[in-house]
Amino acid sequence: MEGGEESKAKTHHQNDGVHSLKRRRRRRSICICIGTTISILLLLIIIIVILAFTVYKAKRPVITVSSVSLYDFNFDVDFPLKIHLNLSLDVDLTVKNPNKVAFKYVNTVSSLKFEDKVIGEVPIPAGKIKASGFTPMNLTLTVMAERLLGDSDVYSDVFKSGTLPVSTYTRIKGSVRILHLFDIHVVSYSSCDIKISISSRTIQDQSCQYKTKL
Repeated sequence: MEGGEESKAKTHHQNDGVHSLKRRRRRRSICICIGTTISILLLLIIIIVILAFTVYKAKRPVITVSSVSLYDFNFDVDFPLKIHLNLSLDVDLTVKNPNKVAFKYVNTVSSLKFEDKVIGEVPIPAGKIKASGFTPMNLTLTVMAERLLGDSDVYSDVFKSGTLPVSTYTRIKGSVRILHLFDIHVVSYSSCDIKISISSRTIQDQSCQYKTKL
């Protein structure tokens, strides 16, 4: 009897050892699987980050003004000092998207200014520029005469220099989606300082500046 009991105890102990070994192997397999999965995820994250900051790095859209021309200009003075003014400018510009993904921009306006005062506006509706593409825009800015003639500085500028100094200002704001995961907001600006000759009714001088930021 004692020999049988010892044999059963030995067999039970062996079974426990086998089960314990299987559990350890199972746990090790699970740990290896989890470790491999985490390593793969980390590798994917590293690859995505590298792509996001290299190939798919967000770049600023570029606004280029190709021409500014007088569409309509009439400036007459009736005595005693009554001024009649009609002024419209045609601005041809191009917005280029240098990104490898599409650039979506929101509703905005292009402004015509005298000094820092807005004297005319034209809306630019929201749109989308494909990857590495560009969109031409033709804008007609018309002066709101009451805003301009209500500024006393305009009279001194016109009668002293014989020119009417104005400026155009365009701001394009939007975003690009990198790898369908991150939305990066970008803004681009352009402004042109223009001097219009009253006597010849032509643009005497113009200079444009461009600025972009993320």
